[in-house]
Amino acid sequence: MDSTQEVDSIHGAADSTSLTSMTISSPSTNNTSTMMMIASPTPASSSAASPTTLSRYENQKRRDWNTFGQYLKNHRPPLSLSRCSGAHVLEFLRYLDQFGKTKVHTQLCPFFGHPNPPSPCPCPLRQAWGSLDALIGRLRAAYEENGGKPETNPFGARAVRLYLREVRDSQAKARGISYEKKKRKRPQQQQQQALPPPSSS
Repeated sequence: MDSTQEVDSIHGAADSTSLTSMTISSPSTNNTSTMMMIASPTPASSSAASPTTLSRYENQKRRDWNTFGQYLKNHRPPLSLSRCSGAHVLEFLRYLDQFGKTKVHTQLCPFFGHPNPPSPCPCPLRQAWGSLDALIGRLRAAYEENGGKPETNPFGARAVRLYLREVRDSQAKARGISYEKKKRKRPQQQQQQALPPPSSS
């Protein structure tokens, strides 16, 4: 019998693209795969009534951690957190891709490299790099907060970092946008101090 469980959605803090209400099934060797529901987060009004109010980041991190834990339980075969590796994290990220809302053009698409295509195209929808990057950051912190050691943190594995970099570069080319970090502007006070004193004449 299939079992359905509800957990909260994953939203990328660094990107407007997020995972909305959806039903996902973990990889399974048979057709009767276990299902789990990733639902939208509860309204802020309900959380305000709780005696201890957590920040938006902390609430999201907790939801992400519970979602990943549920994914491990529904995995076939089931995985324990202690046996989770960077490869399993990549499997999780690729699995979430099917619920993405960001259009990523293929090289054969006439809109490849265009940030604002004039008409629809059949290119696939993916999770935006910003959403995945923010998700991994929260899960990496949650892993260590729940007793995991930094040196064994699967979310900080080199393979995960390389994957995120590859997604960033490929989406930047396909969507015609830049993910370069903006340089911080120097405070006006520091700029004024850097200016030479006026010459006396």
